[in-house]
Amino acid sequence: MTRLAHLDPRNVSFMPPGVIDSLRAGGMLIFPTDTLYGLGVNPYLEEALDRLLSAKGREGGKPIPLLLDEPARVSSLTRHLPGDASRLIERFWPGGVTLVLPAMQDLSEVITGGTGTVGLRVPDHPVARTLAKAVGGAITGTSANRRGNPGIWNTAEEIVNEFTGEVDWILWDGPAPAPSEEGISRAASHCSTVVLVEEEKVLLLREGAVPFRTITDFLGKK
Repeated sequence: MTRLAHLDPRNVSFMPPGVIDSLRAGGMLIFPTDTLYGLGVNPYLEEALDRLLSAKGREGGKPIPLLLDEPARVSSLTRHLPGDASRLIERFWPGGVTLVLPAMQDLSEVITGGTGTVGLRVPDHPVARTLAKAVGGAITGTSANRRGNPGIWNTAEEIVNEFTGEVDWILWDGPAPAPSEEGISRAASHCSTVVLVEEEKVLLLREGAVPFRTITDFLGKK
């Protein structure tokens, strides 16, 4: 059974009864972030990760990003912070930049995709951070969509029609935010920018809400 809860955008700190218990027990939900709506499960429960892959309609092998409750949580999920990672965290979190970093070895291969890395982000949205905190500091942050669908939902009913019976909760607080940066397409603006941080360089994996030029310009200012 799928439950739909409309959240008040002016007071999103309220969490409907049952949401947290469901998430901790292996449930799956769709929730708002500062970019696209996320498809969330507890990343430490393999059965929950299996449900997520089924809902996304894909097999394992593609990494699944995690959303964190706070920047300090990075230390429990990564082996170390290479290169300019600390500077990027301080400048762009919370916000629309996902950092791909060396993953702790005990993270599920469903999360890492077998790459040995993990994509992490602190979103600028209290609901996402509250959910992450409730399950140990991290929640899956893959977009709530299937292949061929950009996941830019305009109404809660659109999500209900797509995912009813597959997720336990849909938390709705309105359409995804409008673009905040000039020069970014509408589709790209709704995704986070993903960068791989290595010891000597930062590589763009996906352009998104924050232009890569903004990141490189920042790193050029010592």
